[in-house]
Amino acid sequence: MAESSASCGCGVGPGRKAAAVDPDLKERNLKRLRRIEGQVRGIARMVEEERYCADIMTQVSSVQEALRSVGRELMRNHLRHCAAAAIKAGDARAEAMYDELLDLIYTHSR
Repeated sequence: MAESSASCGCGVGPGRKAAAVDPDLKERNLKRLRRIEGQVRGIARMVEEERYCADIMTQVSSVQEALRSVGRELMRNHLRHCAAAAIKAGDARAEAMYDELLDLIYTHSR
């Protein structure tokens, strides 16, 4: 299955780009990622200041959930555009996409 992650099921080559991206989704994800970036800097500052471990762990959990939220939105876009196009195309593209989706699900469900 490792080969499926090397070739995108939507047929996009080596410089892989999404088949389509909803502009509102892109902007929301960028805002979330900037917020997460700030949260991570805050966590680093907390560690440097030797803040209470439970408080730091709470912030780490918050960042993890925020990243999961971005991941869910990316998966939604991937299913809506890239996967849908590959599955409609049928043949080898569809099979590659099925493998890719399984890899994504198992990798990101941990």
